Amino acid sequence: MRIGFVIYPGFQMMSLAAGSVFEFANICAGEEIYELVTVSEHGGAVRSSTGMAVDSESFAGQDFDTVLVGGGVEVPRPSDGLRAWIAGRLPAVRRLGAICTGAFVLAESGVLNGRRATTHWLLARELGTRFPAIQVEEDRIFIIDGPVWSSAGMTAGVDLALAMVEKDLGSDIARSVARKLVMYHRRGGGQTQHSELLEMAAKSDRIEAALTYARQNLKNPLSVEELAGAAALSPRQFSRAFRAETGQSPAKAVEQLRLESARLMLEQTRHPVEVIARESGFADPERMRRAFLRAFGQPPQAMRRAARQDVRSTEAPA
Repeated sequence: MRIGFVIYPGFQMMSLAAGSVFEFANICAGEEIYELVTVSEHGGAVRSSTGMAVDSESFAGQDFDTVLVGGGVEVPRPSDGLRAWIAGRLPAVRRLGAICTGAFVLAESGVLNGRRATTHWLLARELGTRFPAIQVEEDRIFIIDGPVWSSAGMTAGVDLALAMVEKDLGSDIARSVARKLVMYHRRGGGQTQHSELLEMAAKSDRIEAALTYARQNLKNPLSVEELAGAAALSPRQFSRAFRAETGQSPAKAVEQLRLESARLMLEQTRHPVEVIARESGFADPERMRRAFLRAFGQPPQAMRRAARQDVRSTEAPA
């Protein structure tokens, strides 16, 4: 299967990281299933946003099984030739995909009209505003709509490529590739782009200790007194220091950590909602439902359905 990686002046080098997934799939399978070709409109050296140049072949007259359009630090401005070539890829290829802001190239070529798509969360709203015929889902790792695939920010292109390998070669090969790339696991397409567990940071060791304690003990009540004890501060000192370092109250932070934990369990496990509510510290499903509506604008069941929809799309026969 020939995989064409499309680059253009100003592309982001990290887009090409997805190529390692197909390279290691060949290694894991013990045969060369994927042939990787870097292409551009005119061929030759193409300068990336870092200033480094990558050699390429002209895409004219080439046949591919899959075409992936790389992203850039800024929204790409594809040439007329690139737009025309992308517009003609369906149904010439089995899959047409975009990594990060590469979705704008697909959008300008018209292939996303009437389809679901995603891109980096910072630019998702712009994609929807400029191209109202696209159903943009702002907070997804990747989306599969028929033969058209799109991913969020650059690292999500690796998740997208792993999903392609899983569809082609099965879950065992995909898991083996993920292990060799030292990935914790392949994120499902329905998983959200944001993570409070990653973004909530503290400046001092004491507040960080309280956050670590909270993450590890979400089933506890996690009162201010309990968290202050973990930080070795008085409740009053702790509350003042916590707000100064994180910009929010301990109670609000704990709810965000519970939401993140519950969301991940919804997306990655088959646990009943009742179990997830208990394990994440919400105590009962109704309390969790209200928290989800406040934070995400939709109930837990809707988020689980969205995650599973993309899993089904990945597993569907070609």
